[in-house]
Amino acid sequence: MSDGKRRIGKTAFSAGSAVLVLVIVVLVNILLSRTILRWDATEDNLYSLSQGTRTILSELDQKVVVKVFYSKHVVNIPSHIKTFAQRVIDFLSEYEQYGKGRISVEITDPKPDSEEEEWAIKYGMKGISLPTGDQVYLGLVALAADQEAIIPFIDPTQETRLEYDLTRIIARVQTTDRMKIAVFSSLPVFGAAPMNMGMGGPRPGTEPWFFIQELGKTYDLIKVQPDTDRIDPTADLLVLLHPRNISDTLAFAVDQYILGGGNAIVFADPLSLMDDPRMGPGGSIPEKLFKAWGIAMEPGKAVADYTYATRLRNRNNQVETNPLWLSTQVGAFNADNLITANLESMLLPVAGAIETLPDSPYTVEPLVQASTNNEMVDALAHNMDVEALRRDFKPSGIVHNLAVRISGTFKTAFPDGKPEAEPKTGEPAAETDIKDPKEPLMEGKAASVIVVVADSDLLYDGYYLSQQNLLGFTISNIFNDNLNFMLNTSEMLTGNPALISIRSRGIFERPFTRVQELERKAQDRWLDQEQALVRQVEETNEKLRMLEQQKDASQRAILSEAQEKEIARFQEEKLKINKDLKIVRRNLRSEIEQLGTTVKFVNIFLVPLLIGIGGIIFAITRRRKA
Repeated sequence: MSDGKRRIGKTAFSAGSAVLVLVIVVLVNILLSRTILRWDATEDNLYSLSQGTRTILSELDQKVVVKVFYSKHVVNIPSHIKTFAQRVIDFLSEYEQYGKGRISVEITDPKPDSEEEEWAIKYGMKGISLPTGDQVYLGLVALAADQEAIIPFIDPTQETRLEYDLTRIIARVQTTDRMKIAVFSSLPVFGAAPMNMGMGGPRPGTEPWFFIQELGKTYDLIKVQPDTDRIDPTADLLVLLHPRNISDTLAFAVDQYILGGGNAIVFADPLSLMDDPRMGPGGSIPEKLFKAWGIAMEPGKAVADYTYATRLRNRNNQVETNPLWLSTQVGAFNADNLITANLESMLLPVAGAIETLPDSPYTVEPLVQASTNNEMVDALAHNMDVEALRRDFKPSGIVHNLAVRISGTFKTAFPDGKPEAEPKTGEPAAETDIKDPKEPLMEGKAASVIVVVADSDLLYDGYYLSQQNLLGFTISNIFNDNLNFMLNTSEMLTGNPALISIRSRGIFERPFTRVQELERKAQDRWLDQEQALVRQVEETNEKLRMLEQQKDASQRAILSEAQEKEIARFQEEKLKINKDLKIVRRNLRSEIEQLGTTVKFVNIFLVPLLIGIGGIIFAITRRRKA
């Protein structure tokens, strides 16, 4: 009987323990359901709030309400949008948690014909239509006092910019003032309106370039006319993009704006690929202004760099490595400057070199540089045969600047005063004895900063952006840091550096840097061997010509014994060099294949093997203790 009671007691104890464990599990789940536990294991902390966001959130003067409109009720919503929407909501909870009462997030499901859908439409949310007829919303609006800022549709392909976009609109609703940027360009960056071409029919208009659209989200843009004699003094920043054939009148206006304490970004170019071909080849180097700023660019000369060469398809649809199209990598960027500290890649098609004048009194800081494996060539060589360019290539060993930051209190580029205004076509020249009542500045009122880039094509949409249509909505995919460089520089020079540490936190791309390094080394060896072969050909031809001159007129058509020996020697040397070239290619492939085999072995066999051995050791140790 006592054994039966004992068994019943054990059973009751076991059942009670099981119930107690179940209750504890339920309570723990309830408590943890209200707690967000996140561990960001990425190298660049891509899923954590950056210091820039924390700084902006800690300085908020007014409470911000973020209303998210997400069509959660739609059953057939694409899986990638559903996953991304949850990512947005989870990330916003980080804002709410860190904001400590200054940020409030509201999630709204705008069902059809509901009041929530009406509010989504009022706020300007853009829904996408599914093939099933359902309308999907994924946008948000930030509200503070009487200010509001919206993101009509949060682009899933722009996840690397998510934190920047969220923090930007939160910061924007804190003030009613928007900064202004004055933009001058000889390229159609503002787009073109439709035109009636008469008998040729209407000519469709074009959209503004993407970087103009992005700047317009944060700043008020002022379009500078080519004949203006004064830059709007209320502009917080001046941008010159390919200022081809800039007039003295406009150059003087730029000069006076800088001397007045204004900052500027200048995109000069030895040869713009986006320029109107009917105008003929030409660069955009304002030499008079550059000289006053203590720098120079050689007209018509571009940097050919095999370390940062870009693989392109030529006119024959063949892939070739073009050293005039520079795909700069991490090593090209100044890690000590906030503008470029976290950039990873930029594409600069046919870029020039910026040199610092020896007597420059200003501080010139490099931002982007070419490697030492470069040579200055004619900019028109981008149309030449790349093989010919490679055969003649001789590395200079000099590091050329592709972008610089110039700071100081500048002096005028027009010591003789304001130039005479150029009369417009059909108008008489202006009276020369009439003077401007306001005396021009000869020296800067305050220190200014000018960022100069030796290329203007980098801001053309096709060199950093690919677009596709998804369910009737245009999705933009940015594949390098050209736009980030522009936006970083704008924010630095307009006095809002906190946002830079957000956008420039890195991208998800992790290239095989080891493989790229192997390819570069093999390419250098190949180039040396190829140039050696070319030299052998030239030497052989020269010797054959000398031997030909030594023969009599009657023997011109007959090869001499010396000539035959020279040709045979060259053929042997050519076979040897070609053999060396094949060895270079074979060694490159073997090194890359060996690296790939090692990576596969580690991932497929070594890691599971180590885990298995660890499990066996743990089981043996546990059994011994038992």
